[in-house]
Amino acid sequence: MKRVFGPILLIFLIAACGGPKKEEAPAPPAAGSPTPEAAPPATAEAPKGDPVVGKNAFIVYCSACHGPDAKGRPNLGKNLTTSQFFGSKTDAELITFVKTGRLITDPLNTTGVPMPPKGGNPALTDQDIANILAYVRTLRK
Repeated sequence: MKRVFGPILLIFLIAACGGPKKEEAPAPPAAGSPTPEAAPPATAEAPKGDPVVGKNAFIVYCSACHGPDAKGRPNLGKNLTTSQFFGSKTDAELITFVKTGRLITDPLNTTGVPMPPKGGNPALTDQDIANILAYVRTLRK
């Protein structure tokens, strides 16, 4: 006589736990709340940066490549104090650029060195980047 205790116990446990979980359909939006299609587009405005806070963040996160004075380091980061690219972009555009980075295969990469997204620090927020940009703008010539 075979023991059937194992399969019976398994059936009992599945029944006691409610069985396999089914994926739940998302709840319909509450009356008056926007649907994803109706959500307003993201604004193109950047947060206002604080250059005092940005100076410290620049030293910690950016100076390894761009130098402590933002004048760049040979064969690494560009001189941000005279960069036409930096000077021609809005803060919103630069935040997007910093978040994206630049590959060495990008035709606009003139250093041959990649700029990793967020300078290699995934913890940087848009506000952190805005603070850094505000500081660098105080150094522009």
